[in-house]
Amino acid sequence: MEQLTVKTADTSYPVYIGKGVLNKAPELLHTLLEDKSRALIITDTNVGELYGTKLKNILGRVLPVSITAVPDGEASKSMSSYEKLLSVCIEEGLDRQSVIFALGGGVIGDLAGFTAATYMRGIPFVQVPTTLLAHDSSVGGKTGINHSLGKNLIGAFHQPSAVLYDTDTLSTLPDKEWRSGFAEMIKHAYIQDPEFLMWLKKNVRTTEDIKKDTIRQFLKRSIAIKADIVKEDEKESGIRAFLNFGHTLGHSIEKSSGYGQITHGEAVAAGMLFAMRLSNEIWISSWDINQERDWFKSLGYPIEAPSHYSAQLLIDAMKKDKKASAGKIKFVLVKEPGRPLLNTIDEKLLFDLLAKEQRGNTVYD
Repeated sequence: MEQLTVKTADTSYPVYIGKGVLNKAPELLHTLLEDKSRALIITDTNVGELYGTKLKNILGRVLPVSITAVPDGEASKSMSSYEKLLSVCIEEGLDRQSVIFALGGGVIGDLAGFTAATYMRGIPFVQVPTTLLAHDSSVGGKTGINHSLGKNLIGAFHQPSAVLYDTDTLSTLPDKEWRSGFAEMIKHAYIQDPEFLMWLKKNVRTTEDIKKDTIRQFLKRSIAIKADIVKEDEKESGIRAFLNFGHTLGHSIEKSSGYGQITHGEAVAAGMLFAMRLSNEIWISSWDINQERDWFKSLGYPIEAPSHYSAQLLIDAMKKDKKASAGKIKFVLVKEPGRPLLNTIDEKLLFDLLAKEQRGNTVYD
């Protein structure tokens, strides 16, 4: 089992990574659970069938536990799901000494975390990620739900009390979920760890390579990168914004396609490639876009995704993104691996490059 600690200005919490971590939950979380009145597991219908009863029985050895499930998918990050979960908390008798367990992927982590952040003005919660993508969202304390006008516009910073990452749960993931999660690993490497990026490019050329036993080392290194950034900037007032590399266009693609039609990581991958193209346009930086595209394509990412939507549709969605300021669109650009910068981008430049994508001219010079 791997272990690391995430530190912020006000708190710190452990992250446990490894096979069979769920079975050790009562021991690993002894200090947290010893004075708790009860636990509520929030999961989705798919993950609940696979691991819900197991976690309930394990936790049931030390405190009363109930479980509730929302439909699988991004559509559950909604106001209606949030309200229903608050009702469950009340009906199940949760009080300020209760704890919520978020069992699932990034959707559940965000939704359950936001429920914990706001129920009775905040109760503890534990992240129990079951997807590769959730290695990123389970750490750092961002919680929230979507609005019909934009992704993650309603939320709160609420750090988990612990993260239990049982890598056995990854065995049931379809290929698209492996790709989705790996995109966030790539992102961490691009913005902060050139050596890690070189290693990934050399050793991970297909989706099957992502699934190898080295995944625990991938996870620990990737989470450690994010933990270092969160330690310095918990509330995203500075360098934490760099974690949004690929997300400005990525979120726009997700919204324009209808949430859930393309995975978050797949949209972010397309967004990272576009951000590299922007970097070349603005700074004449040294990205060999065709080489980067070939790597992404070998991993199965839908690199042509931006060409499916009009330039204006994507730009309008970007303007409503929470990273926009006074209607100005901001992108995290990377001059070279390890050198990210937050930039306000001229709308005409964006429109021209996106229109070029739409015309099908997706092989960059």
